[in-house]
Amino acid sequence: MNRRIIKMNHGDATAKIFGHFDSNATLIESYFSVTLRNRASEAGDSIVVEGEDEGQVNAAAQCIEYLHELSSKTDTLTDQAVKYAIDMVATGEGEALRELGDSCICITSRGKPIKAKTLGQKKYVDAIRKNTIVLGVGPAGTGKTFLAVAMAVRALKEKQVNRIILTRPAIEAGEKLGFLPGDLQSKIDPYLRPLYDALYEMLGVESYQKLVEKNVIEIAPLAYMRGRTLDDSFIILDEAQNATPEQMKMFLTRLGFNSKAVVTGDLTQTDLPRGQKSGLATAVKILAGIDDIAIHTFDDRDVVRHRLVQKIILAYEKHDRELARRASEKQVAEKQQRFRAERNEK
Repeated sequence: MNRRIIKMNHGDATAKIFGHFDSNATLIESYFSVTLRNRASEAGDSIVVEGEDEGQVNAAAQCIEYLHELSSKTDTLTDQAVKYAIDMVATGEGEALRELGDSCICITSRGKPIKAKTLGQKKYVDAIRKNTIVLGVGPAGTGKTFLAVAMAVRALKEKQVNRIILTRPAIEAGEKLGFLPGDLQSKIDPYLRPLYDALYEMLGVESYQKLVEKNVIEIAPLAYMRGRTLDDSFIILDEAQNATPEQMKMFLTRLGFNSKAVVTGDLTQTDLPRGQKSGLATAVKILAGIDDIAIHTFDDRDVVRHRLVQKIILAYEKHDRELARRASEKQVAEKQQRFRAERNEK
């Protein structure tokens, strides 16, 4: 039997690592085929890891060491955080977890610190910090918009910019604008709601409304950006997969002096008419390799919503791959059939 002992440096660390009704410990035990025990002594608590396979015991211990470090910086260890740590250690990337560090992007109106929860998110935040234009591409739930808004609020509070501008294409996801009641603003508000929600979280409703009244914060459809030059601004284009190539070019050329732009989108959720190219997909190809422009791609490991979101994304990706495989096989079969028909005619 192989054994590792990890000493806990603060009192509630063991409880956080084991989780509610030992849910976190059960995940670790199940994945690495080990047993976890809490050992209390006058010198302090320790977690004992035991198992038949030395490599698995060491991997579980590495996972616990990271969670122990993380537990000193957060109130609870979420199911997502534990699964992410397990996945990183299992794929040999455990040491990279320490790169997450304790950097706080900003504090919400309720006093909650906003931090990158995955390495993908950290690289995204670093890219925004270092580059003038960043394209964040990835599936739902990876924090693309939320982190961009957090960086915008931070830049505003640190007086790096004078205003925040957030925009989205007003493209219907199966519905029509006309069925909504009210004037144009009332009709487009539902499409901008995720941006409102993120700002409410960061600033609080009252502070947000005051900044809107002063034109420090502006939220508008992408079409409203035409003909403008945006200086001293932090500009975010959300749901950019629904922008046409022409709209994307128009948006990117609005950038003025001392401004920063973040473009976010999910290329698997395009609502453009069939046959219409996505401006985000085009921009990713055209802008790759240009200095001061970063293209960051998230994957399913960066999903920080409910665990089922990650499974849904993987299921859809598998389905798409299967459809592509069938289409390819069909094309090959049709070519072979045409070849045989032409040969028979001869």
